[in-house]
Amino acid sequence: MTPDAQRKAADLLRRHREQGARLDALPPEIRPQTRQDGYAIQSLIEFESREPLFGWKIAATSAAGQAHVQVDGPLVGRVLSESRLAPGEPYVLGRNHMRVAELEFAFRFRRDIFPRGSPWTVMEAMDEVETMHIAMEIPDSRFEHFDRVGAPQLIADNACAHRFLLGPAAPASWRTLDLAQHLVDGATDGAVTAKGSGRNVLGDPRIALAWFLDEQARYQATIRAGQIVTTGTCVQPMALRPETTVSGDFGVLGQIRLRIIS
Repeated sequence: MTPDAQRKAADLLRRHREQGARLDALPPEIRPQTRQDGYAIQSLIEFESREPLFGWKIAATSAAGQAHVQVDGPLVGRVLSESRLAPGEPYVLGRNHMRVAELEFAFRFRRDIFPRGSPWTVMEAMDEVETMHIAMEIPDSRFEHFDRVGAPQLIADNACAHRFLLGPAAPASWRTLDLAQHLVDGATDGAVTAKGSGRNVLGDPRIALAWFLDEQARYQATIRAGQIVTTGTCVQPMALRPETTVSGDFGVLGQIRLRIIS
């Protein structure tokens, strides 16, 4: 894609994001055909932000999630600082199209990480982590049929990033836990509606972290100290309804909750 086509695609997605509108697909002349094209369009979203990039997200880290949106692997998106929800701040459901919440493990990086040629091991990736947090993501898409448009367009649309709630840092003992086996319960108004574990995140959130670093290196993206990456949902996405409270119980790692209003 030419830079002009990338900009036109980014501008069209921005307008739909601002208006809460949907489109069937990007027009053929500005439609990304590869992951590289998708990431190039996505990167332009940072110019819309008034603040430094808060972090990153990984989408489609479970086999079920990949099957649902018809992709063959995970996708990376950007978490803008403006997309963060403050603790205690309610979320206005409004025109949200996807209407689900996802419970996730998030990692904060201790230093800048630049692209490199060799693959990351899980141990190397964990050495770059300063703190681990529990988190909740509220995704959304600018595509009417987001489950049909394919990976390049989903990536261009920021991998369905929308709003994000970061919980406090977990106790330092998290490093001794088997995150793959760690159980997570999701509830609506106190009634458990979803159960899962870290195994649903590429087999282990730590594996997802290493995958993320490899993907960023592949597309020449730099990660900055203090940024986070949220690694994908541990539970089946939880349906959102107005005037309810959704919550996640991560056991010894803590709890997270969000009030949903209309």
